[in-house]
Amino acid sequence: MHSSGKIVWLASYPKSGNTWFRIFLANLLRNSDTPANINELEGGPIASSRQLFDEATGLSSADLTPDEIENLRPEVYKYISAESESLIFHKIHDAFVLTGNNEPLIPKEATYKALYFVRNPLDVAVSFSHHANLPVDTIVKQMNDDQFAFCSRTDKLHNQLCQKLLSWSHHIQSWTNQTDFPVHVMRYEDMKTNAFETFKKATEFAGLEYTDMQIQRAIGFSDFKTIKSQEEQYGFREKAPGSKEFFRKGKIGSWKEELSETLIKTLINEHREMMLRFGYINAKGNIMEF
Repeated sequence: MHSSGKIVWLASYPKSGNTWFRIFLANLLRNSDTPANINELEGGPIASSRQLFDEATGLSSADLTPDEIENLRPEVYKYISAESESLIFHKIHDAFVLTGNNEPLIPKEATYKALYFVRNPLDVAVSFSHHANLPVDTIVKQMNDDQFAFCSRTDKLHNQLCQKLLSWSHHIQSWTNQTDFPVHVMRYEDMKTNAFETFKKATEFAGLEYTDMQIQRAIGFSDFKTIKSQEEQYGFREKAPGSKEFFRKGKIGSWKEELSETLIKTLINEHREMMLRFGYINAKGNIMEF
């Protein structure tokens, strides 16, 4: 079951492995003997890019209200899909929501499939806090907030359009419970601990045909040391203004050193159901080791 759309969405709550997968993908599709440049990733800009919207609609999003933009976004993706000869991979942080016109922001006509990346919310909180240069308790509040959105201030022009993220749990549910198109979930922890099998399954799901050797090589070229040294040498243009680095540690379990008991409890209480569903806690509420 899939539509004739050309877009494969790479969807996630921030700091969950999305960019890492895109680097792997760039290496896989380039199929070269040297690592791909992290500043030339596949799939063009993020789905919420203002430039992408302006080019596709021929309008200036700066002149439109947030509601007008939101209602036009599904048309943008239909247009991009219709114009493309082959599959395109698009990063997206928006939750799967309905627009003011009551249609899905992500239209099924434009969509082939989606890969959804999930990561232990305890680690997301720590990573996101470094990335956004904000105190971790602020991030935890955002992760628990169904009104949370990126680029939602109307008193300044962001380089991206407003993105509704909802809470961490509802973001996951919005993508994994919709039935408009197939979704394959990848856990960040499996990408780290069982890379080959995890990446191979994802490439097969996305309809990409590569040999085991090509997949292995692309994994090697996108390993953390390689991409971190690239960022140190050339910078990374997707880094948030104000954050020191984009690729910081990329490890599992950073929360142990950086999260207070209170914040750990808050996140588990708030997101128990999803943490259980994806194996981050057991039925007793104890945190699982990877």
